[in-house]
Amino acid sequence: MLEHDVFADADDALARAATSAGDQIVRWTDDWWLDQRWPKLSGSVMFHGSLSNADRVARELPWTPGAFCSTDRFACSAWWPGVAHALVSSRHLFTTVAELVADGAPSDFGSRVFVRPDSPLKPFSGRVVDVARLSLAALDHGYYYDNEALPVVVTPEVEIGEEWRFVVANSEVVAGCAYGADGRTAGEAVTSEHEAWSHAGEIVQGLRSPDPVFVLDICRTPGGLKLLELNPFSGADLYSCDRHAVVAAVHAVIAA
Repeated sequence: MLEHDVFADADDALARAATSAGDQIVRWTDDWWLDQRWPKLSGSVMFHGSLSNADRVARELPWTPGAFCSTDRFACSAWWPGVAHALVSSRHLFTTVAELVADGAPSDFGSRVFVRPDSPLKPFSGRVVDVARLSLAALDHGYYYDNEALPVVVTPEVEIGEEWRFVVANSEVVAGCAYGADGRTAGEAVTSEHEAWSHAGEIVQGLRSPDPVFVLDICRTPGGLKLLELNPFSGADLYSCDRHAVVAAVHAVIAA
């Protein structure tokens, strides 16, 4: 089940790989939320598209497995404490938008901090903010969301270089590629010989998987390779990850 107008390649590469594996492709339409006329589908169904729809498919629709998007398990507060040593910054503060604006960031975090929503649904984009200029408006309150009690996580500013996305299935890295966060551009696919792939594999072995299939991002920092974030598979851009390997892995998970 593909939502074709979300990703740069319209999920054409994923569709081709799924079709070659014998799958039927069904085009998602948001009209189904309005008229409740869901297609009658037999067998297993896997959604891939926008994160908001992946979340709703997983929670509201009867398809199996429907979507790999266990949203609550991807909240930073659900998994950061267990892998703090592997994160871009081991120092972090869980708070709310209102409390951060009122109280400021810890003094030892420096004059600039990174702030992002705790939720993987990302009601606003993570950004670096001058502590002296922290305000509701600086965190997009009133534009993307209205709840001043929105949970956020704050870390010191860290310089980030190269970034890689990996697909993990059954606690094994199955595909990966470089990507550019600015502009969401795909880089070259990487193999298991790549240092970032090896690093991702090491992290996965010490991580409690939030879903049978998910994506994991690694980045280069002045302190070396670090874990950037986890995201639900069904709402994640696959960039130039090997789609055939991804489809084969999803098949294996569903068949298990």
